[in-house]
Parts: sequence; structure tokens; C-alpha cells
Amino acid sequence: MQSNEYYVNHQAEYESSARNYPRKFPIAIGAAKGSWIEDVEGNRYLDFLNGAGTLALGHNDDEVNEAMINVIRSGVPLHGLDLPTPLKEEFVNTLFSILPEEFASRAKVQFCSPSGTDATDAAIKLCKTATGRSTVIAFSGGYHGMGHGPMALTGNCNAKNHVANIMPGVQFMPYPYSYRCPMGIGGEAGTRACINYFERLLKDPESGVTKPAAVILEPIQGEGGVVPAPVEFLQAVRRITRELGIPLIFDEIQCGMGRTGKVFAFEHAGIVPDVILISKALGGSQPMSVVVYDRDLDKWGPGTHAGTFRGNQLAMAAGIVSMKRISDPAFLSEVTRKGDIMMDRILRLQKEVSIIGDVRGKGLMIGVEFIDPNGPRDLMGVPEPSGEVASLVQRGCFENRLIMERGGRNGSVMRCLCPLNVSVEDIDTAMTIFEKVVRETDEKYRN
Repeated sequence: MQSNEYYVNHQAEYESSARNYPRKFPIAIGAAKGSWIEDVEGNRYLDFLNGAGTLALGHNDDEVNEAMINVIRSGVPLHGLDLPTPLKEEFVNTLFSILPEEFASRAKVQFCSPSGTDATDAAIKLCKTATGRSTVIAFSGGYHGMGHGPMALTGNCNAKNHVANIMPGVQFMPYPYSYRCPMGIGGEAGTRACINYFERLLKDPESGVTKPAAVILEPIQGEGGVVPAPVEFLQAVRRITRELGIPLIFDEIQCGMGRTGKVFAFEHAGIVPDVILISKALGGSQPMSVVVYDRDLDKWGPGTHAGTFRGNQLAMAAGIVSMKRISDPAFLSEVTRKGDIMMDRILRLQKEVSIIGDVRGKGLMIGVEFIDPNGPRDLMGVPEPSGEVASLVQRGCFENRLIMERGGRNGSVMRCLCPLNVSVEDIDTAMTIFEKVVRETDEKYRN
């Protein structure tokens, strides 16, 4: 086996310049188990990136692996397109069992190509077909994938700036973000202002905005910086879209499957959407994405949406194990408890340093927004988000054998995407490293 440097340098020769993670974490992975990975040189790292949140039960979970091995040994086809199989039947039954009962009783499912991007694309096609309308409302800060359609719905402009003619007809609305309120108000007043703006724009006959085919949002924005939508906002969006007959799509690709302490993040608001996008952790470590939707929207004809790998039996077997474990109330309670442990330590750290501007999230979906305390401030007097500070923290964590990813405005938010069954001991190790690095970084910015 070669060195990390060999693999990283050789990769740069044959792989596209779009590669991302090796630039931040210049290692080649040789082995992985639970919350830990080991590089080809034998160095162990605590992995709080965790396949970008896909590995809800960590690396190489014994029960998940056994389920996949049993499928391989059984002789069943590994890919069946959209033909029925007994394993697919069990997967669907398990999936519907973890949905809110009100939603499950009316649900249908579309299996998509492996990534969440395709689920977004499928959902938009579904709603346009069902309503006969052409536009979509999305929210600033949202992330829905990198395909032409999903990218058009995504707030981040970096990728968009270089790609012409992405899907037209997208209207962006402000998303409540108390720390950096788009209305310049903050707090509950800022949330109410966002609700008022959303409702007036859709109901005002002079707004210039025609009724859309769908409204899409993340109950907790992930790549946008771990920004939870207030319960009041989610409930209002549900009320307004229902009053106007607009399908509401909740993108649960990152915030769903137990990460917030409930199976789906929208459940914190006590509501149900018309469409749910599910991927990442759904396949129990294997590629899988689905759109689950109200049967009234099922206006597609045969072959209207397809995907070669939508019959992935390995992902279905692994997904059954993952869904059953994750949906257990005791498991979800532990997610909440462990998230509280982590949040408490970060909030205490925030009081000691000057470079943490905001801490937010639910369960084990936590974001820490970094600022330059000596830098410019926005119109609300809040220091601008600092990708530079967050990058220094990320690099310091990596050097101390902790892998965490950034997101949010200017890459200023460090995000927790650890396994949901992470041990308290591993949380303590991660937080000890994080606290050490943040304190050391803070010293560089103190006057």
C-alpha cells in the first residue's frame, strides 16, 4: 500500500478538478469502523463528516453488513429496475411504517436514481405534471442538489455562476435565520415578517408571482449552515400552501432519518407535507433515493420518470435495518440526549471565546458559525461570517485527527454529521479536540 501523498497526488492526475474533500482532508482511507476511519498510513481519525451524513449507523455496521451479505448469498438479482421483489415489498412496508400515520395512509413512492439530486428532480416533475403549472418557490440558503433542476432551486450561487440556462421559473423567498435575519429584524419578529412576506406575495393579485407548481424547503437547512426553520414558520407555510392548493415538498435528505431526534425534521412542527424527499441514510450506507408523496399527485404515465439503479436490492436490505433501528423511540431519545451533551459543551465554549457567533441545531444536526470579531459588521451589527476562521478551525481539527465539514455563508459554519449511534466517549473525544482548536484559533483574533 502506498502513502497518503501518493494516492492524493495520483488522484489529482486522473480525477476532475471538481473533487472536493481531498483538498481539505489529504488522506487515502484504508479502513473504517463505527465513528472512526484509518488512513493507509495507519493514522486513525474520528469521522464527524460520516459520508456527508449517509452513514447513520456509522462505518461497516455489523447488522447492516450482514443483511447485505445475506442478499448476495441468496442469489436474488442485485438490481431489478422497478420490478417487484419480496425484498422491495419489505422495504416499502418498513418505509411506510416510519412515516406519520396521516401521511402514510395516502402515500405512494417513486424510486429514483441513487442520489438525492434525482429525488429533487423527480419531485419537481411530479408536481408540475400534477398541477399543470410551471414555476417553483424555493428559499434562500436551501440546498437541493447539483443537477440542473435542483441547482436552480439551491441558494448557493458559486456553482450557478458558471452554468448557463439552468431551470427557469424559480422564485426565491427569505428563510428565517434569526442570527442573520433577511428582514433585518431577528428573533420572533423576523420569523413573522418572513411569514407575512410569503403569504402576501402568494395571495396578492398584484405581486407579479403566479401560483407555483410547488414550494420546496428544508425544515433544517444543511449545506446552508444548519439553520432550523422555526416551528411557527413551518406551520404557516403548510397552512398557506394548503389554502392555495400548492404542493409542499419537504427536503429531508440531510435533516431526516433520525438526525434531529425525530425520524423526520418536519415532525417537530406537528405537520405533514405533500411530498417528502429521502436519501442519504435511507439506504443504510448504500445509494438510494425516493420521493414519497400524496396519491392525489400521482398523475404520471408509465416511464415518465425512471432510473437504471432504482431497484438496488443491497440498498433495500441495508435500508430496512437502518430504518428499523433509527425509528426506535429509544434510539431517537439517545440522539436527542447526545445532541444535548454536544450542544451544552459548545454553548459553554462560546462564552469563553470571541470567534463563535452562533450555535444552533437539533439532535445530532448541529452548526457552529464562526466570525472574525475584528472584522466588518452587517446592518444588524453582527460580525460578518468568516470562512477564514472556520477554515483554520477545520484544519486544526484535522491535524488533531477530527474530521468535520464546513457549510453556510462563506463556508463559515462547522457542521456535525456524526453517526447517530456515536458513543458518548467519542463525543467527548471530538469535543475535547474541537474545544482545544477553537481556543487556540481564538487567541489569534484577540486584540
